[in-house]
Amino acid sequence: MFHSRTLLGCLLLATSLHAELTPEQQLVPLEVLPKDSSLAKIVLIAGSTSNKPGQHEYFAGCALLMDWLKAAPGVAPVMVADGWPKNEAVLDGAKAVLLFLDGGPKLSFLEPTRWAKMQSLADAGTGFIVLHQGIDCSADKAATFKDWFGAVFQSDIGCRGHWDVKFDAIPTHAINRGMKPFALPGDGWLYNLHFADKNVHHILACPMPDSSRKTENAKAHPGRAETVAWSYERPNGGRSFGFTGCDLHANWADANQRLLVLNGILWAAKLDVPASGLASEVTPEALKQNWDRKVFLKKSAKAKP
Repeated sequence: MFHSRTLLGCLLLATSLHAELTPEQQLVPLEVLPKDSSLAKIVLIAGSTSNKPGQHEYFAGCALLMDWLKAAPGVAPVMVADGWPKNEAVLDGAKAVLLFLDGGPKLSFLEPTRWAKMQSLADAGTGFIVLHQGIDCSADKAATFKDWFGAVFQSDIGCRGHWDVKFDAIPTHAINRGMKPFALPGDGWLYNLHFADKNVHHILACPMPDSSRKTENAKAHPGRAETVAWSYERPNGGRSFGFTGCDLHANWADANQRLLVLNGILWAAKLDVPASGLASEVTPEALKQNWDRKVFLKKSAKAKP
């Protein structure tokens, strides 16, 4: 006999997976268009609730990015929740669109009309920024992802997992302005991506544990530094920037990660990147704000990078 408490537990779990915004999150302005049309509109799309507390904090991460971008001259960030705008017109005229969300079958723009909207943005030369799992898609979408983002994660050669990394070399690129060698502890990474044939610049690479090389292709390159951040200039002039980190919310405390992502947003939007990068500050208190409610999800879901 199916116990009523079991049913209640299932309902609560389902609610947690598709939770409404918390009271704190409801204070964050969503889909508010800039009053000044001369400002560069940057749309930040935060995915819906996912993974454990402190991981995949898409809403909280985008809320931080919105606050930091407000300090950039001429920039008007617009935040979107739950993976896609309720008013698609928010995307019209955007200089760049950032995607911080689950990938694979959970991608929030697989529905045909949304996919067509993404294609129209790409055709218009809109800048794209894709973080963490957003670079993962099904095999039938992989060619389009390479066209849009310059790279794609596929399970045939790609690897993923959680571990500490060190970036000992910072290549010269506008996106890397102000950055110094740094380390990120315990983050989740996707690597050994399929890259576009042309116009890809490898922004950051680091060695990965050989024990993480689960595919035959990856095993053939032990000790190789693997690209986890890149830039891409599309044939029509549009720009894309990708970074497969950002799994662990605590790592927004690192100034170099903030520089990387903020500079990448400006670059993708074809805005000037300051000589020392777009500086930002964050407090421990700010890092604790706007987390998703994941009480039941924490007990039932296994972490995935």
